[in-house]
Amino acid sequence: MKKTFKSFFSRSKWFSDKSSYKKNPYHPFVLIHGDPNIGEGVYIGAFSVVNAKDSEVNIGPYCDIASFVSINCADSHRVALEFSTKIDRRSIILEDHVFVGSHCVIKGGVKLGHHSVVAAGTIVDSCDVPPYSLIAGNPMVVKPGYYMHQGRKS
Repeated sequence: MKKTFKSFFSRSKWFSDKSSYKKNPYHPFVLIHGDPNIGEGVYIGAFSVVNAKDSEVNIGPYCDIASFVSINCADSHRVALEFSTKIDRRSIILEDHVFVGSHCVIKGGVKLGHHSVVAAGTIVDSCDVPPYSLIAGNPMVVKPGYYMHQGRKS
């Protein structure tokens, strides 16, 4: 029996019916937890996770989030180590036209300025990144204004 594109995407309804994750318009294997604000024209690749439970997560219009990205407002390591009884949750803001490469982690307390790029594999920790910047590496390095003088497409 030949599997069709339609049957593949109909499985996402089954998953959303059986879990706390809502069906989303991005991909059946994108998990969105909580209620993030996601602008128009946003792309989120397969196997990415957006956790906005009990915190503010804003993804501006026309952002491009590759596959295998974790955008996670929560940090529970202090609970696991019995140093705290409360999960630390902090807001995340991606302004418009931000690109996030594959296998990145965006942690709570991050604000990424518009037209910035997060290179593949980067772990982005609490920071306020100016527009047109490049963020790369682990530990991350911010190159402010790296794309400032790049020409716009015609």
